[in-house]
Amino acid sequence: MAVSDAIIRACLLYEFKLGTKAAEACCKICAAFGQGTIAERTGQKWFKKFSSGNENLEDEPRSGRLSIVNNEDIKLAIEKDSSQTCQDLALRFNVSDETIRLHLHQLGKHWKLSKWVPYELSETNKLQRLTICSLLFSRHNLVPFFDRMFTCDKKWIMYCNKKRTYYWLASNDLVPMTPKPSIHQQKVLLCVWWTTAGIVHYELLPSGQTITAEIYSAHLDRVLVALHQK
Repeated sequence: MAVSDAIIRACLLYEFKLGTKAAEACCKICAAFGQGTIAERTGQKWFKKFSSGNENLEDEPRSGRLSIVNNEDIKLAIEKDSSQTCQDLALRFNVSDETIRLHLHQLGKHWKLSKWVPYELSETNKLQRLTICSLLFSRHNLVPFFDRMFTCDKKWIMYCNKKRTYYWLASNDLVPMTPKPSIHQQKVLLCVWWTTAGIVHYELLPSGQTITAEIYSAHLDRVLVALHQK
């Protein structure tokens, strides 16, 4: 049965009155109620409070922090600046970091690192790309040509895809082990060609082979034959 905080704090005050050290008092409480009942650091905190003359066994008020914050307020704040940390928002809304983190998860927000890009686009670059895309869409509306385009991509396929699994275990259960995959795994290269209608052709290259100009040309011929047959 779990021991209430009131009982533990009363025991701490009792030991303090007897002149027991905080560490020894925590050991006695754990021996009586079970290991992990109280941490030594917690006991030292309460002994420090008792030493100041404050023998109140209730928790101190939390500096006027609000216990409730509106999700909409947090949403508006991160929409203005999504790089704000939980600490920044906690100071702004006068709540704890954990409260902010809980509300962000409720909003479906996750802390993600920005991605590296080759270079930063200037305003001129962005305008050029917008102009090109607009022209292509206008052209497609007059004479549809996207359906006649096809593209290719490649991906290494591993023979063995081992993954670690989560388990529900008791504290004394042995954690199952998963061996790490070899650095030099067996793999094969998958080449896929597709259009807006879907996959036109795919091929697994022989083990150890990669894409070269000759292989690319041979694949292109087979793709053109497949398209002609369709």
